[in-house]
Amino acid sequence: MRSYGAVLSVPGMRAVFGAHAVSMLGTIGAQVALSILVFERTGSPLLSALVLACSFLPYAVGGVLLSSVADRFPARRVLVGCDLLSAACVAAMLVPGMPVAGLLGLLLGTGLIAPLFAGARAASLAHLLPADLFPIGRSLLRAISQVAVLSGFALGGIAVALVGANWLLALDAVSFVASAVLIGAGTPYTPAGERKSNTVRDSWSGLQLLFANRKLRYLILLTWVAPAFSSVPDGLAVAYTGQVGVAAAAAGVLFTGYAVGSVLGELVVARFPPSARRRLVVPLLLTSQLPAIAFLAEPSVPVAAVLLAMAGAGYAFNQGVDPLILQAVEPSYRGRLFTVQTSGLMAIQGVSIALAGVVGSFLAPNLTIGAAGILGTATILLIARQALTTEQPRPVRQVL
Repeated sequence: MRSYGAVLSVPGMRAVFGAHAVSMLGTIGAQVALSILVFERTGSPLLSALVLACSFLPYAVGGVLLSSVADRFPARRVLVGCDLLSAACVAAMLVPGMPVAGLLGLLLGTGLIAPLFAGARAASLAHLLPADLFPIGRSLLRAISQVAVLSGFALGGIAVALVGANWLLALDAVSFVASAVLIGAGTPYTPAGERKSNTVRDSWSGLQLLFANRKLRYLILLTWVAPAFSSVPDGLAVAYTGQVGVAAAAAGVLFTGYAVGSVLGELVVARFPPSARRRLVVPLLLTSQLPAIAFLAEPSVPVAAVLLAMAGAGYAFNQGVDPLILQAVEPSYRGRLFTVQTSGLMAIQGVSIALAGVVGSFLAPNLTIGAAGILGTATILLIARQALTTEQPRPVRQVL
């Protein structure tokens, strides 16, 4: 792709994206390994499911309390430090006799670190890439993430069977170290922001300033709410296969459909000029929600997979929204902004999937998914109207 090639030609970008691919594959493989390891030790499906919950929930805490770290220190130092801390947490999981509570606690630790890494990385992209390439750079990150999800979950179970859960965890620790080396040796230096108070107070004040900006507030909400509704089918994929009378293993087809659609959407939309990406925001938002309504007709699994691929393609709306977000915030607050955006996204998706499971206990899965499509369409249209029509304010800054 010509647009992705332009991003990768910028000095340091190959190291950034290579590190992202390595650490993502390692992390997803480790989630599979840890889920299996916990289940083998306890025989409890609940404790095994807590592995995924512990992967989501700490994002909210880390994003709120520690977001200023991404602005207070040079991005490269933050990124390398986060990678090494994550490697240490995963390596500690390999200590013989580590209790399940300890494993989950260490996983919570990596979850606290992850949003700081994501925020610092996005802020460094904004610093190193020209403004017109920034949304393409974030698009490439998302595409790599989806490919890693496909590969990691598809191959994770096989890898555990071949080498064992402990070896897969060890490989995850190595992947974090490799990511740190790539970033430390291959990316340019970016300066630190001003340190005005302690980390938590600075994070909280930055959060208040970001959300005091009305347009920015609605833009961030848009990037949270759309995937929150479109993730409902993920939470009910296994239940839906039961409803239509096929094996639970067919749920993998549904997961794959959404991920493949997301990658294709990113690849196609990245080729459009910035003005076209801006005009496509609302159509892509609708594409992310409307296919879920068709689940009211209880489609077969292959048709459902196509519908989810269409919904995944709509996630490329971010390529039109990212430039608007970047324009609304000063460089000194970008780390906090992207940390909060990432942590909020992960947290709201986790809550959405959990709520889908609760509602799906009372309604048929297809009705729950269809209702989410209807409610999601109405909600994002209301938010998009505010986000895209509100006059662009001055970038947020600290008032002294």
